[in-house]
Amino acid sequence: MTISTGLRAELRGFSWKPLGRRAPTIHELDLRIRPGERVLLAGPSGAGKSTVIHALAGVLGGALPGEAGGDVQVDGQIGLVLQNPGSAVVADRIGRDAAFGPENSGIPREEIWRRVAEALELVGLDYPLDRPTSALSGGELQRLALAGVLAMQPSMLLLDEPTSMLDPGNADRVRAAVANVVTSTGASTVVVDHRIGPWLDLVDRVVVLDSTGQVVHDVDPETCRARLTPELGRAGVWMPDLPAPEPFDVPEAVVAPDGPGPQLETHDLGVDLVTRRIRSTAAVTALDGVSVSASPGQISAFTGASGAGKSTLLAALAGLVRPDRGSISGMTVPLHRMKSIELARTVGWVPQNPEHGFLTTSVRQEITHTATRLGTTAQVEPILEVLGLSALADANPYRLSGGEQRRVALAAALAHRPGALMLDEPTVGQDRHTWAAIAGWMRAAARSGATAGVSTHDQTLTDIADRETRLHRGQVVAR
Repeated sequence: MTISTGLRAELRGFSWKPLGRRAPTIHELDLRIRPGERVLLAGPSGAGKSTVIHALAGVLGGALPGEAGGDVQVDGQIGLVLQNPGSAVVADRIGRDAAFGPENSGIPREEIWRRVAEALELVGLDYPLDRPTSALSGGELQRLALAGVLAMQPSMLLLDEPTSMLDPGNADRVRAAVANVVTSTGASTVVVDHRIGPWLDLVDRVVVLDSTGQVVHDVDPETCRARLTPELGRAGVWMPDLPAPEPFDVPEAVVAPDGPGPQLETHDLGVDLVTRRIRSTAAVTALDGVSVSASPGQISAFTGASGAGKSTLLAALAGLVRPDRGSISGMTVPLHRMKSIELARTVGWVPQNPEHGFLTTSVRQEITHTATRLGTTAQVEPILEVLGLSALADANPYRLSGGEQRRVALAAALAHRPGALMLDEPTVGQDRHTWAAIAGWMRAAARSGATAGVSTHDQTLTDIADRETRLHRGQVVAR
């Protein structure tokens, strides 16, 4: 659709109320983006940043039902990277997945594969083209999603938390890839990120939304850094040069387990991820000879680059993955052989993709579901308050922002106060305030005797852990 001269995209009086919500998340928003302009969209968790991205991409109203008002107009081809990269996977191999967009655009075959190779190199995904997508980590899927968008060479890039699941090195590489493509093609860019510091030198404008979805600042990066740091820090935005927030003092009664958590130890643990292709079965080694421990009264952080095996190790410690080699001690019955109800009673697991665990249609029901099934109780109101979810108690979890969904998943998994907590990237998509709530929950649970394990790229979270184990290509490289 052609729009006004000198504009790439425009929102005029745009409003959005998700299905089932009483109030709109965005109200009467005006935003104009010129060709070649690079815009950073900032604000606290739940401010509507992802909603703006979805509106510009034209995906509201289908899989994301709700009521829209105002006008949205866009000129040119859109490339969208979603906050949950797994939602963008369309093929069983990385080459075919990255080629999907160009193929559907009718680009000649030779040009498609040239673009695919170039895009995969730009994002640092140096696997063979026939690498199964099911064997990729969350961070690798994030890079694959970006590669597929870059291969299309769109006139507008819409990036929703494109580095949230990446280690610092790969995050830098992704930002450099975006800057390279934008510079060489002149594409307009709108990027959402809670940690805005690394993007400030790569954008022209910083647009800040408040908790009601209103624009409160529209400034250049220099002004944002020089004049707005204290104000935006108080609002929850991760500003450069600000000290890390102090974890909340979460009441022990909300998180303390009935008894001490288990002493979990892996012994030469090996796990193979088996993926079925069209004609064969291929095994990808995720963990090889890993010996680690997670102790009661401590937070154990598992770190490393995307694809290092952190999530697989955490899932094994949670009893969700059967060891192919070695063993895990600490329970009378091995965790992976427990009945589901006993495993749920023992371990609270917070998945990397929070919506994979949702079972009900309201936040309140989600928080009480496991506790009810186990015959225990959950302190719903204090939990809602601690995690900043009180106003969303009746909302459908599937209609929340990514950061809000992650907090609901945490509450749902841990409200019955299990002895072991296993959290996979729990602080992705969180502002400073909600980060402090999650960090405070983990610290309070550990101090109350729980065994807490976390897989994370968040150095700020690792800094509050009692021990760190670093993985590389499925093996322990540092403790």
